[in-house]
Amino acid sequence: MFDEYEIAYLRSQRLGRLATVDASGQPTVDAVGFAYDDGVFTIGSRGDIAATRKGRNVERGQTKVSLIVDDLESIDPWRPRGIRIHGRAEVTDVDGQFGPGKYMVVRPTVTWSWGLAGRSDFDDRGRFAPTRREWS
Repeated sequence: MFDEYEIAYLRSQRLGRLATVDASGQPTVDAVGFAYDDGVFTIGSRGDIAATRKGRNVERGQTKVSLIVDDLESIDPWRPRGIRIHGRAEVTDVDGQFGPGKYMVVRPTVTWSWGLAGRSDFDDRGRFAPTRREWS
């Protein structure tokens, strides 16, 4: 699960980028609104999520997705921060941020975070080393 700093960050953000893959293997990425609660990301649409490209990709069996939520805390000095999620998605009925309807629900399998709570994201050799977690 996420730590308290990661949860606070996710709850402060509303926009992420979701990558899905179509039946031919072509990856695509879309800006999405999301909500996070208790280990699950809910991605909605003002219309029917199942009718969107990303929804069709998932419903056609391409359930592996990647979601990134990031921003710049500062540009001087340069301080990017964020969380990248690899997970499994499904389209299901949820009472979500746009009311009841079809939503994409993403359950993380692996996550990486960086730039949160003043953590050092570099190892002793100066290489970028975000915090990585395996989810069950």
